[in-house]
Amino acid sequence: MTLRLLLVRHGLSSFNRERRIQGRNDLSTLTTEGQRQASKIGKVLSNLPINTIYSSPLKRAASTTVNILAEYSKELKPIFDDGLLEIELGPWSGMTADEVKDKFPEIYKTWRTQPEELVLSREDGSEFKPIQELFKQAEKFIERLLKYHSLEKDETVLIVAHNAILRCILLQLLGRPKLGFRRIQLDNASLSVINLKPSQSKPFEVQLECLNSTTHLNSNLPKKSHGARMILVRHGETNWNLQSRFQGQIDIPLNSKGMEQAAAAGSFLRILNLDKAFSSSMTRPRQTAEAILKSQPDLEVELQQGLIEIAHGLWEGKLESEIKEEWPELLETWQNHPERAQMPEGETIQQVWSRSVHCWEQISSTLSPEETVLVVAHDAVNKTILCHLLGLTPANIWMIKQGNGSITVVDIANEPSQPDVVTCLNLTSHLGGVIDCTAAGAL
Repeated sequence: MTLRLLLVRHGLSSFNRERRIQGRNDLSTLTTEGQRQASKIGKVLSNLPINTIYSSPLKRAASTTVNILAEYSKELKPIFDDGLLEIELGPWSGMTADEVKDKFPEIYKTWRTQPEELVLSREDGSEFKPIQELFKQAEKFIERLLKYHSLEKDETVLIVAHNAILRCILLQLLGRPKLGFRRIQLDNASLSVINLKPSQSKPFEVQLECLNSTTHLNSNLPKKSHGARMILVRHGETNWNLQSRFQGQIDIPLNSKGMEQAAAAGSFLRILNLDKAFSSSMTRPRQTAEAILKSQPDLEVELQQGLIEIAHGLWEGKLESEIKEEWPELLETWQNHPERAQMPEGETIQQVWSRSVHCWEQISSTLSPEETVLVVAHDAVNKTILCHLLGLTPANIWMIKQGNGSITVVDIANEPSQPDVVTCLNLTSHLGGVIDCTAAGAL
């Protein structure tokens, strides 16, 4: 049973176009381009059964909702919720970022480096911390959401709101990682998907299925930042993925569908001028990388031993049902507390984390700001790298979805004070549909 949340940021607004800070004021309106973007979201969601839609009442979000519903369903009535109002930025509202930087240089620096510590003053002179207040607002919205939507049945809820409040909702569900606000990006009219499921050991399980997808806008990937860009891909499907058989470091090749997924990823990424390519030294990611690079035949794949899949030891080659018979307690630990599991004659997730993150950082440290590189690896490896980038821990690897042939984009920070940004995560639209339908097999 899954409560699926579809998070949509409003389309391009008049203040977005003028690069003005909007905050909670309601002066900004949806542009013609923003209306087109919203219509495209409605079309791409048209095959999904949405049970409820919540929207911010501010004009730019409300108009986005109206345009989505014009394409999706005229019978579904939105619920306008003040819990989805955008961040309150007081005196900054209406100013451009450059104007704020010139007029309030010190607190603007805090906003850029430690946004949760930003302090602003209201008209009555009282001080407040905008981001901390917004996290409280997000927490209360989530509480109300779970009160009215059960995890005991399948439901899909669409939430249309703003950049900062949607980031806070996502981060609140992920456990509010340190510096999380600067670790992710949400573009205008982007779609993110997060799944909530029942759990025996905690209030609920959280899985970030997709982050900041803009593929429905015909732009494939969000605009590159000023730093280097790393494209992280999980290898295509294998027969053992399809059978839910633990493969680990057994060198299973791609099956025919996996080759198709790799080719689809290559078509999706063909507009990029890749400068370098790296892959796990195992066959399935190498085959995936080679298929992606068919449009750039002169680019060689550099094989990295640090990116190979987790060693499952005695579990490799076995189905989950077989493992459950022989190692029931260890399997339960792996599923509920992966950071505590020691694979029999294999690795811990911490060992995978150490080598994969080290390899990732070695690669990123060699890149110049203008470069774009490809990195192809495995489920567990990608999850540890992404948990590291999002400020999570080895205990959180199940929070991250990595489908076979999926594409994730990371923009490397140009400033030492800034974290790298997970620009988008687990894009699978090139494989068909909004929702990730790749094999949900073992690692």
